[in-house]
Amino acid sequence: MKKIFPYLFAFFYSISFGQQDNARFVNPFIGTGGHGHTFPGACTPFGMVQLSPDTDVEGWDRVGGYHFTDTTIMGFSHTHLSGTGVGDMGDILVMATTGPLILKRGTMKNHWPSFRSRFSHNEEAARPGYYSVMLKDYNIKAEMTATAHCGFHKYTFPATDSAHIIVDVSAGIPLTKDLTAWLYLKAENDSTLSGYRLSFGWVPHQYVYFVMVFSKKFKRIQMTGNTDSPGWGVREREGKWFIASVDFKTRANEPVYVKTGISAVSIESARKNLISEIPRWDFNRTVNESYQEWNKELNKISISATLKEKEIFYTGLYHTMIAPNNIADLDGYYRGVDSQTARSATGKYYSTLSLWDTYRAAHPLYTLLHPQTDAAIVHSMIIHHRRQGFLPIWTLWGAENYCMIGNHSIPVIVDAYFKNLLPDSLVADAYRAVRETSVNPHRGSDWLVYEKYGFHPADLYDRESVSKTLEICYNDWCVAQMARTLGYTGDYTYFMNRARFYRNLYDPLTGFFRAKNSDSVWAAGFNPLNIRAVMGYTEANAWQYLWYVPHDIDDLIKLMDGKNSFAARLDTLFSMSSRVDGHVSDVTGFIGQYVHGNEPSHHIAYLYNYAGRPWKTQAMVARIRNEMYNNTPDGYAGNEDCGQMSAWYIFSSLGFYPVNPANGIYDIGTPLFKSAVLRLDNGKTFTVKAYGISSEKIYIRSATLNGKPLLNPVISHSQIVAGGELLFVMSDKPNKKWGAH
Repeated sequence: MKKIFPYLFAFFYSISFGQQDNARFVNPFIGTGGHGHTFPGACTPFGMVQLSPDTDVEGWDRVGGYHFTDTTIMGFSHTHLSGTGVGDMGDILVMATTGPLILKRGTMKNHWPSFRSRFSHNEEAARPGYYSVMLKDYNIKAEMTATAHCGFHKYTFPATDSAHIIVDVSAGIPLTKDLTAWLYLKAENDSTLSGYRLSFGWVPHQYVYFVMVFSKKFKRIQMTGNTDSPGWGVREREGKWFIASVDFKTRANEPVYVKTGISAVSIESARKNLISEIPRWDFNRTVNESYQEWNKELNKISISATLKEKEIFYTGLYHTMIAPNNIADLDGYYRGVDSQTARSATGKYYSTLSLWDTYRAAHPLYTLLHPQTDAAIVHSMIIHHRRQGFLPIWTLWGAENYCMIGNHSIPVIVDAYFKNLLPDSLVADAYRAVRETSVNPHRGSDWLVYEKYGFHPADLYDRESVSKTLEICYNDWCVAQMARTLGYTGDYTYFMNRARFYRNLYDPLTGFFRAKNSDSVWAAGFNPLNIRAVMGYTEANAWQYLWYVPHDIDDLIKLMDGKNSFAARLDTLFSMSSRVDGHVSDVTGFIGQYVHGNEPSHHIAYLYNYAGRPWKTQAMVARIRNEMYNNTPDGYAGNEDCGQMSAWYIFSSLGFYPVNPANGIYDIGTPLFKSAVLRLDNGKTFTVKAYGISSEKIYIRSATLNGKPLLNPVISHSQIVAGGELLFVMSDKPNKKWGAH
């Protein structure tokens, strides 16, 4: 079935890559069902354009524009989010039709009359950098590919006097009421359109400029506005809503190509991007180049595994590289957080920073596989700080949307600093940025109140007060470590003191971190199963946030009266009922009260290591891998979240995971593959081997690193990037001595 893998295409493309063709294992439909919120369309690693079908744009499960259960396609837009819990983008929608022209989008429930078309998954295919589908109502084959800044369409028409390509500049994905502020469209000649869309949604001020060139001259153009009056012959229009159509006469099986350049800066910048990246009308060449670009990145890891395991693994690796997105044009110009344009010294400017999710594992993965990209992301964060006064919280299309809690640019920057990814010239600015973000009040970070009470009081912050306190404690620990290394002893003492504020919210009577009011009295109505934000927790409950002290797990163990009690409570977490009080859509993927579908739980299985019970970490990691991931459209337990859900799987399949994402240490879990080879940016390789591995042999009997016994269940980043071999000997029975001390 083409909906999973176009194997025939992959075979031909694999010829040019020798033995390494890991892109053929990627299934872009994984995550497009359930609550995964991914999209199947064409894009390049960390690129600006994501050219993908939009089946519908209403409802939480369609924030990526597409859901596998849908049966009609509205069109193909050039920007998409991957795996988020909030929707936006869906800019510059294109659709091909035949017959009577209908300039209405319709809906999934009422798709006729409209320019939508029915489609079948049996006539749909996707692979890295390519997507195709048959538009059944019009007998048109639609194919898509992309470069970093451009989309390339191919529409194969039947013989008709009434072939149309519709351009809907006002379309968008409106879960957050993506409101069009102003549109502009001009027919520059009989084969070129240009314009822009300014909208207000999850992106406060989103400018999308475009130039669209057709391979065939259109015989006429129409632009229809709110009045539905025909706009034949109108070649330039502006306003808040209109749809355009360009019309052709086509022969049977005649392809019409459309190239679209995108920019956040200007129409001329979009034109330059288009001329540079797609100078020819060679669609197959662009498909091949995009595929090669993906293969270059996916071939950085080779695994010895089953086909199903490879599909899940390489699709996950693929999903970790859809975002962040470089939104700078080829000349280095971008539109930043203040809506002003500037030029980046690195030529790149990264946005789509879903930091509350991705600081945990996705960014540590970048430091291993894409260190230069991670450094460029940090540079973008520092530019953001210079122009706004604090670091990014959640940025999209260069703008700040303030989504989620904490200041999680900080661990990303500190991690990059300690891994020597930052140039010396940037270190002072990096420290200034993390420090000022942690002391200068800004939205969501009222430091005067926080320091006065030593926590976020529940009566002053009616939502998420516990989670905010715990996550800021971790941010403060990160700042303290950088301060100590740079010799700022006063700052080190100050931030280490704040890093312990979590103690102020631990209630020894209930054994949980609890919401507390400004009078130091516990907030009323405590229920550890309640996931409502007013209880103090972010998309979680007291059980899930009990384990969030990644910078001082030994102290957390002390708060719980020692390792035995700590391990027993972990046992309870994973074995108790999965019932919760309240409803949050993001809280999915239960094992007891462990919730893999949301990020606060992602490190918890590895905490058995700290209680001297690594065999329990091994068993639980193997169970989570098996139960929470699949090679199907609903293959993720929750939102894929810009690569974080996949990054957990990548690390946990290799056999280790960053419990503390900024200390350069990876905690050992259990490997999935007989062999995995990481090809590092410095030219070295790091190999993980697992002798005797099977679905039953998930326990580590012994381990060696470069031939020497590895006695503790940890490995450092520096040991990995130095190259070498990590060897596990596996067993079907736990070895309770290995790693227990």
